[in-house]
Amino acid sequence: MRSSRSRAGRARTATVWAAALPLIAGALALGAPAADAAGHDGGRHELRGTKPAWATQQSDRGDTAADTGITARVYLAGRDADGLAAYAEAVSDPHSGHYGKYLTPGQVKARYGATRQQVNAVRDWLRGAGLKVTGAGGRYLTVHGPASAAERAFATDLHNYRKDGHTYHAPSATASAPAALGGAVLTVTGLDNAPKMARHHSTELPPPPAVFRNAGPFSTYHGSRTAKDLPSAYGTRAPYAVKGYTGKQLRAAYGAGKWTGKGVTIAITDAYASPTIAADAAHYAARNGDAAYRPGQLSQVLPADYHHIEECGAAGWYGEETLDVEAAHAVAPAADIVYAGAASCMDDDLLDTLGKVVDGRLADIVSNSWGDIEANETPDVAAAYDQLFQQGAVEGIGFYFSSGDNGDEVDNTGTKQVDTPANSAWVTAVGGTALAVGKGDTYQWETGWGTRKALLSKDGASWDGFPGAFSGGAGGGTSKSVAQPFYQRGVVPDGLARAGGGKAMRTVPDIAAVADPNTGFLVGQTQTLPGGKQGYDEYRIGGTSLAAPVIAGVQALAQQARHGIPIGFANPAIYQRYGTPAYHDVTDHPLGAGRGLAVVRTDYVNGVDASEGTTTSLRSLGQDSSLSARPGYDDVTGVGSPADGYIASYRR
Repeated sequence: MRSSRSRAGRARTATVWAAALPLIAGALALGAPAADAAGHDGGRHELRGTKPAWATQQSDRGDTAADTGITARVYLAGRDADGLAAYAEAVSDPHSGHYGKYLTPGQVKARYGATRQQVNAVRDWLRGAGLKVTGAGGRYLTVHGPASAAERAFATDLHNYRKDGHTYHAPSATASAPAALGGAVLTVTGLDNAPKMARHHSTELPPPPAVFRNAGPFSTYHGSRTAKDLPSAYGTRAPYAVKGYTGKQLRAAYGAGKWTGKGVTIAITDAYASPTIAADAAHYAARNGDAAYRPGQLSQVLPADYHHIEECGAAGWYGEETLDVEAAHAVAPAADIVYAGAASCMDDDLLDTLGKVVDGRLADIVSNSWGDIEANETPDVAAAYDQLFQQGAVEGIGFYFSSGDNGDEVDNTGTKQVDTPANSAWVTAVGGTALAVGKGDTYQWETGWGTRKALLSKDGASWDGFPGAFSGGAGGGTSKSVAQPFYQRGVVPDGLARAGGGKAMRTVPDIAAVADPNTGFLVGQTQTLPGGKQGYDEYRIGGTSLAAPVIAGVQALAQQARHGIPIGFANPAIYQRYGTPAYHDVTDHPLGAGRGLAVVRTDYVNGVDASEGTTTSLRSLGQDSSLSARPGYDDVTGVGSPADGYIASYRR
């Protein structure tokens, strides 16, 4: 489910079917003038990261035609970018005298936003170069014009480059802005067009995807039904996978107690919008013992139209939204939920949607179950995201991102790497676990989420290739581009932080919750049934796409325990509690060294019914690619998962 698009498209990071320290502002480098392309003026400030890594001399195919159309966004640094970053850190750090002294959106704009003079100066510069300013947001200007004008404006030549069998244009050198602008420009995006996406527009979305169903037998709680007639594994008969945990079981596992999230608002950002979300959420709550929604408790903020419907697989995002809404409500049944849908899975549209949440302070907590691999991120786009995250922190808004579903990403990309935006030093990266909730909703144990799959042999006497091939696991590891933030110092082992052999870097994740689809969550959604009709159905689901809204729900409970005072950017507080009873210290061998764990699953071959047969497999738990959950901080579960003492630790 990972996007292969460079900077352009984001994938639903995390849905798995049951089948920089120091923390400084953005990426504006105010150092020596950039090396000029032929014929350009000097006295420039580099806009770091605007020349993509794939634009190499070996792949260069010559100049881009001067009349090639370019559409770009010029992000504004504001009047005090360094001050914004510094205050975002101070307001989030429990050891700071400014902790919790949040600003309103109006105060943020007045103190840190771009001045009218800066906006006018940037507009005049762009127009003077021959670019047309086609739009203006609170933090950027959109421009369009020929490549020749873009080259004049940003003091770089555009060349054509071969990438993945296609030809794209990109800057041949790092773009820059005139020094006379006084650092008013944060970055520019859109000077390269890899890949080119057709921007057809539509106000209609496709119908729901085809129905997916789980085959039984099931356990109602972990271990309630054992596969007695199947081969043993790890010295015992494995239990059947649960049908799907519900809110009551998750609340018990993570110490919800009496807390409900009352008075707290959770925003969920995804792309597009499920046309049946309100009915599905209400139906699911009634069927599975969750509190009914109050009038207005679930609301949506949607764009005027949608883009890139086919490229982004719009209908696939309906299930993402449904999972996020239903999981957050299941854990925090009294919290308000605002669904903020982006016009597409492209960075520009996702940034606009996050901007709506920040500028309107629509929520206290923002759950995001999407992302991409770090290799596809560039510093220019990262700077635009980080500016939003910093503004949110100053307002008391916390952002939570799924860490990914492909472990160390080697099987997926051939390169060991983390996911983005989960790698940002300004967000809480949520890792994943396999969760065992026993009889009476008792917490039994967790492992890091990492699955190996072995099919039942034809004669039914063994598990072929036991324990089988890696089939998915929580994302994690060490960033190659983001320095270690202050809150990870002294907690993250040097062996992880310096895994690249150099200075200490950001390590992912920060905290974790249930993600393994074999111990996953039951979700209900309107789907396209066999025969073409649409109807409500339920299925088990997992991924760190589940973990993110679960942690968002837990954070809503913790904020309620603080008498509604926002937690804001939570990482400093999360790491402050490291090593205390606030967390389950999750390891891959909770029953002791050498004791493996697994569940049995039966799946429909066609994903719907038994008409084409079923397959039976053994899913081994706690085996996440090269990553492992060990005592203390680890790169699968971070500091661990919330325990009974977590919410109470925020009580004021």
